[in-house]
Amino acid sequence: MKGGLFVIDCSQQRNLPICMPSAWQSLLILWDLMDGWYDSVTIHGGLRWQNQLNEMNKPFFDICDGIFVNYTWKENYPRLSAAIAGDRKFDVYMGIDVFGRGTYGGGQWNTNVALDVLKKYDVSAAIFAPGWVYETKQPPNFQSAQNHWWALVEKSWGILRNYPKMLPFYTNFDQGRGYHFSIDGAKVSDDPWCNISCQGFQPFLEFADNPSPGIIQTLVDLTEASHSGGGNITFKGTLGDNAFFARRLFLGEIPLENLSIFCTYSVRSEGDSQLGLSLHFSSTRNESTSILLTSGDFNQFSGKFNKVIPTHRLERPGNSFGWVLQEGSIALEKGDILTEIHAVCYRSKYESSELRPARSSVKYFAELGHLTIRTSEKNLDFLPSSSWLVYGQFIKWVSGSRGSKALTVKIVWKLKHGTGTAFSKYNIYVKKVTKQVEEVAEYLGTAHVEAFYVSDLVVPTETSSLKFIVQMCAADGTCQNLDDSPTFTVDAEGRA
Repeated sequence: MKGGLFVIDCSQQRNLPICMPSAWQSLLILWDLMDGWYDSVTIHGGLRWQNQLNEMNKPFFDICDGIFVNYTWKENYPRLSAAIAGDRKFDVYMGIDVFGRGTYGGGQWNTNVALDVLKKYDVSAAIFAPGWVYETKQPPNFQSAQNHWWALVEKSWGILRNYPKMLPFYTNFDQGRGYHFSIDGAKVSDDPWCNISCQGFQPFLEFADNPSPGIIQTLVDLTEASHSGGGNITFKGTLGDNAFFARRLFLGEIPLENLSIFCTYSVRSEGDSQLGLSLHFSSTRNESTSILLTSGDFNQFSGKFNKVIPTHRLERPGNSFGWVLQEGSIALEKGDILTEIHAVCYRSKYESSELRPARSSVKYFAELGHLTIRTSEKNLDFLPSSSWLVYGQFIKWVSGSRGSKALTVKIVWKLKHGTGTAFSKYNIYVKKVTKQVEEVAEYLGTAHVEAFYVSDLVVPTETSSLKFIVQMCAADGTCQNLDDSPTFTVDAEGRA
């Protein structure tokens, strides 16, 4: 067993925790779900910080789930606290103030100094205010500085939990915020947004401080186009004609009972830049196998992987927006365990390239939009729209200028029969209908419960009714066709 990490008050900017690598997101312990004691009041009733677990606060520790020790502890206090806690030493959370106000090691870019000491004595950490990175505008930019800071945490404590652990596995690398929003390759919004519930599994990317020019830089990018949500993984740099570059994305632990898995992923690239996936497996005989999924020339990977499997291109609506969907299947032996997922950067080979010398350094750029791994090739059969009851609550109209109106309404949906659903989220759209034409569906937002609140939606004068559409989305990332999704209509006079 290892100590835990407890993160408090990332910032008043509520979008900050989502930028933390998911290796650490999965370790967060929500203090409000625990019966914990803060190192402040002693057994004598006075406010006196001890900065350690001792006889002045141990009676409180004995009757709760854990103690959050104040930040100004000395180097030997974790060792003393661990000795007093005995077999509950992991329930001792030594405080670290990232702003550095009296904290051991000075916090800030030296937060890992304190973490090294806590790891040495096997106690847990309570990190306060990693929002310091954002609030103090650390250079060169928030995204880079945030990745750098959390890389120091990982360097000190390592990766304590692996994922994925079960199938289906889906991620669009969304960090729960962004500057645009896409669904199935199509951009549906250009507005900045923040919805922590939308965040997907984040890759285990190794942070490279001042990477050399010959290395492919790998980063979660919120500025480039996204396939789903607001992010992607961008690979950029230089790469020779006959070279390839592999970057670890995930460290998994999935026992595979089925004999086949199906992998689908979306790629957008420039020139002859190509992107594949390599999956690593361990067998019941402790043998390791690496399998590459690629649409490229197999010969260039000869001897580099145990097996190379061709992918086929899927024709989907998102393809028209520059995204190419690739799918490949892998046959396995029962008991195999999926342990790692890597992205593989390479260049496609054309016949004309045989007429010129191989290039050693050429610009490379590719984006990975999403990744799905499942045990069935067939998509989920969505329930027909008639299976759902969709209705509005708290409908309110407010008159605007030049005859326009603004609508506020809470939209609620539920199955007419039964309560179980297999949907992880719901995309909400609206069509503004006039007497002559029905407008294209406008994306409003995403819900993770069976309700969505619309506030002050501007309705032009010529609009006769509003048709709200609730699009079901499954755990593997597939979404129901909009034309088959349940709807709720409000007329322009406010009568539902």
